[in-house]
Amino acid sequence: MEESKQTNLERIIKERRTIRRNYKEEEVAAEDVLELLDTAVWAPNHRRREPWRFLFIPPERRETFADTMAEIVEGDDESRRLHFMKPSAYLVVIMTEGPTVKQWEENVGAVCALIQNFQLLAWERKLGVCWKTDAYLREEAVREFLDIESHEKIVGLLHLGYVDEDHIPDQGYRDDPRSRWTTF
Repeated sequence: MEESKQTNLERIIKERRTIRRNYKEEEVAAEDVLELLDTAVWAPNHRRREPWRFLFIPPERRETFADTMAEIVEGDDESRRLHFMKPSAYLVVIMTEGPTVKQWEENVGAVCALIQNFQLLAWERKLGVCWKTDAYLREEAVREFLDIESHEKIVGLLHLGYVDEDHIPDQGYRDDPRSRWTTF
C-alpha cells in the first residue's frame, strides 16, 4: 500500500517500536495509563471474560520496586537495580488462568490482544513500552512480592517511559507475508 494511502492505524502499527532505554525524564501518570487501558480493554475476549487485571508501579515507587527486584532476581544487584530504574513506571498485566486448556488459551490470546492495543495507543501518545516476559516473572519470590494469586499468570511486565525521539530504534523490516502463505 502506498504510504499516502495508509490510514493512521496502519502508520502507527508500522512505526511502533519497543523502547528499552533512553526515556525522557517525564513521569508517567496513573491517569494516563488508565486512559489508555479504557480503550485497550476492548480487545476481543471470549464470552467477555475480561481475564485481566493490572498492577501499576508509579514513578514514586520505582526505587522501592528496583531495590526489591534487584534482591530477588539473580545477577549483579547493582546492574539489576539500574535496569529497573530506567523506565518511569511499570504496568504488570496479570491474567486469570482458565480451568481448561481451551479457556487458558483464549485468555492468553485476549490478554495479548489487550497488550498490543495498549502499545499502539501508547505509541500514538509518544509513550514508549517494552513488553517483558522474562523467566524471573514466574519465580515465586516475584509472584509473592507482586501479590500474584495462585490462579493467575503474569503475561507481561510493561516498562513505560516517554519516548526520546532522538533515540527511536530503526524500523527494521518484516518478511513479505506471501513468503509464508499457503492455500489449502
